[in-house]
Amino acid sequence: MSTSHVAVIGAGIAGLVAARELARAGRRVTVLEGSPRIGGKLKVSEVGGLPVDEGAEAMLVRRPEGLDLVGQLGRGGELVHPGTTSSAILSRGALRRLPEGQVMGVPSDLRALAASQVLSAQGLARVPLDLVLPETPRGADVSVAGYIGARMGREVVDRLVEPLLGGVYAGRAEELSFEATLPQVATAARSHRSLIGAVRGIRAAAPAATGPVFATLPGGLGRLAELVAADVAAAGGTIRTGAMVRELRRRPEGWRLTVGPARDPEAVAADAVVIAVPAAPASRLLAEDVPAASQELAGIEYAGMAIVTLVYRETAFPRLPRASGYLVPAVEGQNVKAVTFSSIKWPHLRDEGPGLIAVRCSIGRYGEEHLLQRSDDDLKAAAMADLAATCGMSELPIDSRVTRWGGGLPQYNVGHVDRVARIRAAVARQPGLAVAGAAYDGLGIPACIASARAAVARVQEFLDTTSSRGGSSHGSDGQGEQAQGTRP
Repeated sequence: MSTSHVAVIGAGIAGLVAARELARAGRRVTVLEGSPRIGGKLKVSEVGGLPVDEGAEAMLVRRPEGLDLVGQLGRGGELVHPGTTSSAILSRGALRRLPEGQVMGVPSDLRALAASQVLSAQGLARVPLDLVLPETPRGADVSVAGYIGARMGREVVDRLVEPLLGGVYAGRAEELSFEATLPQVATAARSHRSLIGAVRGIRAAAPAATGPVFATLPGGLGRLAELVAADVAAAGGTIRTGAMVRELRRRPEGWRLTVGPARDPEAVAADAVVIAVPAAPASRLLAEDVPAASQELAGIEYAGMAIVTLVYRETAFPRLPRASGYLVPAVEGQNVKAVTFSSIKWPHLRDEGPGLIAVRCSIGRYGEEHLLQRSDDDLKAAAMADLAATCGMSELPIDSRVTRWGGGLPQYNVGHVDRVARIRAAVARQPGLAVAGAAYDGLGIPACIASARAAVARVQEFLDTTSSRGGSSHGSDGQGEQAQGTRP
């Protein structure tokens, strides 16, 4: 094993993957996680006897990184896929199927859009004007609502695009970046005057979709963090929880991290550091030595949300849902913004709990912090009321759980792509430093894995260059025990 020491700050999926890659490459790695547990927003626990994820419940399989990781962990054969990918949207008081031919809510098939009845007659009549309107100027970036609204009308934004983006970012279309949140559509739109034409081009160029779109692990996707952590340990890495990094400073010989409470600080020395925590703590850690990156990170806002999980008997439903769930546009005025019928979406849950239906209700968008200030009982009651109004249940759930993710979702607002470029440029000027995680290039698990691997590549290049020049490594500076992560 290499004598160089790498500290990874944060044990979410990005930090754990970075540590795994480094440890398996022979680096001495210590993961420092401030909270009592690993996994970040990957967490699973039982409700009504069923293992239901409290955070992320699926990963996109059309990006290769997630499948690749699970395969490397020897669990590829265990992956399970949705029993149905059919989903609906609550629009104008009724559940309606998402129209065929759309890309993240941006329609391309006008007949399918009309058949879905998601839009009013006025809203539907406005959409085809996109085909004849002159080009809409947008500069380097523009908001999702600004561009799509100008091309297709506000109803498409409110009743299709924002609910789909809200399920990912819990953000507002007026603020979210078109370039960062809809990159495929934004790129195509630069070579088409019509947005409908751009989306049609995307769909024509893509191979016919075959196979499942999402996957999870039996027992919940929260298991993925545990599996990666076990692999880190097997490769000789160390993971410490309850080890909050309060300060990160550049020193002539490398990096010095201050860990733990002010009354009993611990110094940890490292040759290189991967910062894999949200933007706000990353900003604080970089304030002294990388102020330009710190200032940019401080500008990334976050949305909080809560997931209310309810377990019902099947008899509570007048009719069993056919869809995996439904989205709720903000203009509908409900508390819940998305509902997943977990036991319908994941057949293995039906096998584990016959006669039971687990339902996940997501509450909270950016700017709706007041909703999340209510008690758990109030959030549960709000979710039950919205669900009953939409699905007609007449029974109470047999069990429930409320999970709060305060400030959990970074907002990719207008200018985000350029902001991330400035952050990375500033960080790149510091030897042996890299950043990773959901704040940069995507919130999904595959995107976080990709960011972790990119950070590792940067660190590895630095360590290899240092080694070839005969540079010294840490491990015996009076902090050896702490640097090796052997302190409990």
